[in-house]
Amino acid sequence: MSSKDQYILGIETSCDETAVAIIKNGTEIISNVVASQIESHKRFGGVVPEIASRHHVEQFTIVLEEAMTNAKLTFAEIDAIAVTKGPGLVGALLIGVNAAKALAFAHQIPLIGVHHIAGHIYANRLLKEFKFPVLSLVVSGGHTELVLMKEHGHFEVIGETLDDAAGEAYDKVARTLKMPYPGGPHIDRLAHQGNPSIDLPRAWMEGTYHFSFSGLKSAVINTLHNADQKGISIDPKDLAASFQQSVIEVLVTKTERAAKEYNVQQVLLAGGVAANKGLRKALEETFTNEKEIELVIPPLSLCTDNAAMIAAAGSILFEKGVRGKLDMNAYPGLELTSI
Repeated sequence: MSSKDQYILGIETSCDETAVAIIKNGTEIISNVVASQIESHKRFGGVVPEIASRHHVEQFTIVLEEAMTNAKLTFAEIDAIAVTKGPGLVGALLIGVNAAKALAFAHQIPLIGVHHIAGHIYANRLLKEFKFPVLSLVVSGGHTELVLMKEHGHFEVIGETLDDAAGEAYDKVARTLKMPYPGGPHIDRLAHQGNPSIDLPRAWMEGTYHFSFSGLKSAVINTLHNADQKGISIDPKDLAASFQQSVIEVLVTKTERAAKEYNVQQVLLAGGVAANKGLRKALEETFTNEKEIELVIPPLSLCTDNAAMIAAAGSILFEKGVRGKLDMNAYPGLELTSI
């Protein structure tokens, strides 16, 4: 790092949060503004892409101005603009990508396209410097992955979900229990009040680090339907506790096994489901006695989608000389690849 401070402006619009942030020297948050759309999508039971895109258009300028004001910086002091280019909702992504391209062109600032999952991983660098090799457990509404990193910008997916992601399973189970969107926090809250007394399956996918939660989701639905047909009442708190225990046991067991096999120095938790209290507690209990493996868990504000994480990942790309072009597009199915 040169003596001159580096300022990266991050933009995130991949789903239902409009976010802009400014990061100093890759690790320090100067400003981080997020406009959530949860209330708009709640009545539909999930994110409506068209509505999400319209909200991004309405909110972006407001969020950008607030982020710049909070940072007390001008565009002349910004070294690069980092934007999520994928994966995500294509319409939502395009709002952020085109806004970033316009700003980069208008102010003659370098443009950098960032992978959304790389952003979630690099949210942890805003807390602790990485000690390689690093293993990241990425758990969100659309992704459940174990990602091995041997250096900055190196991503090797050693395990991933073969069907429903963990967050997706949470939302579907919550919907079955007639809980509002997003369902994850409601299941987590109920789980802490219940007893995990209902026998539910664990899909171990033996011999791999892959995940599968579709069968677990179906088992919960079948358990409710069977009980209803027999006139038996099932306590939602116990069902939530049993479901959560099944998910967490698989996630934590596979993470611990992979961490030891690959001799990692750090385990990072990343993604929206990283806000789950049960998962956080289980990981802390598992790794508390692992003297050679440091566990890093981001604060709740950096678990859900935000632009600070995109700027943090963008800072690494900037230092590696990666630059985007003004013909950059949105890539809803973008794969996580090494630089």
